Amino acid sequence: MARAVSTDLPRCLAIAGPTASGKTAAALAIAAELPVEIISVDSALVYRGMDVGTAKPSAAELAAVPHHLIDIRDPLQAYSAAEFVQDATALMHSIHARGKHPLLVGGTMLYFKALLEGIDDMPKADAGLRAQIEAEAAAQGWPALHAELMTVDPVTAARLAPGDSQRIQRALEVYRVSGLPLSSFHKRKDDAQPSALQQATTLISLEPQDRAWLHARIAQRFDAMLAGGLLDEVRRLRARGDLHAELPSMRCVGYRQAWEAMDGVFPMSELRERGIYATRQLAKRQITWLRSMPQRRVVACDAPDALQQVLQIARAWHQA
Repeated sequence: MARAVSTDLPRCLAIAGPTASGKTAAALAIAAELPVEIISVDSALVYRGMDVGTAKPSAAELAAVPHHLIDIRDPLQAYSAAEFVQDATALMHSIHARGKHPLLVGGTMLYFKALLEGIDDMPKADAGLRAQIEAEAAAQGWPALHAELMTVDPVTAARLAPGDSQRIQRALEVYRVSGLPLSSFHKRKDDAQPSALQQATTLISLEPQDRAWLHARIAQRFDAMLAGGLLDEVRRLRARGDLHAELPSMRCVGYRQAWEAMDGVFPMSELRERGIYATRQLAKRQITWLRSMPQRRVVACDAPDALQQVLQIARAWHQA
């Protein structure tokens, strides 16, 4: 049994990586050998009824090893990084108390950053200010507000797409309320000593040597989602009548493009191309986030022996 760093803080193993890099397969391979429970680090998997477009683990995969933080929210509800940190921390302790090890797995890098490095209390949402920002966006377009964000918070703007309305809106809201950039609220490793949890966590990062390999996997995955019923899933969500395109759940890659196609924003014939492009952009941002985490152990996910490398690291971690 691996020993804990202290009686209060369990050691953790984590697998991060861009979409379609093989995180689920790696996690299940580890779970087949080591006594772990999986904590999902994925802002899309929290939503019930969103299975196809999130590549949610199958029923058999979920049954093979305990999974946590999957299907915990209705798509109408929000789920913040702060809530994730609170939930994941409690789970890590309860898993440790059961004599198992927490295995954090996912691609939502903001969640990893918040958990491992900490996140300061940010200003709460301001409905009036949000409405004002939305009105500005309607008049000027989100790229114009992205350009404004670039002048007041270039760090945050650099990792956001010009059309990422949800995050641009929040970043501008934080700046206008507090006078401080959103990035200043994120405790970065550069500014402080590694946290106790950082020191207690071995982070395996699945990163492609060849982007073309990842792009091919992304295209295959999106095609599989379309064949597996993504459009039917989005139609069911639309039929509820209480969801709309600006909700965080409906802004997930794939769902956003399908929703817009159904709204007639672009022809349905363009859905595949737009969905694949958006997923590539997501993967690019995920890799950028990963590269800002110097403590990570990089495994080339496109290497023939990638899974064996992951297992070797996991075994060494367990025996340490």
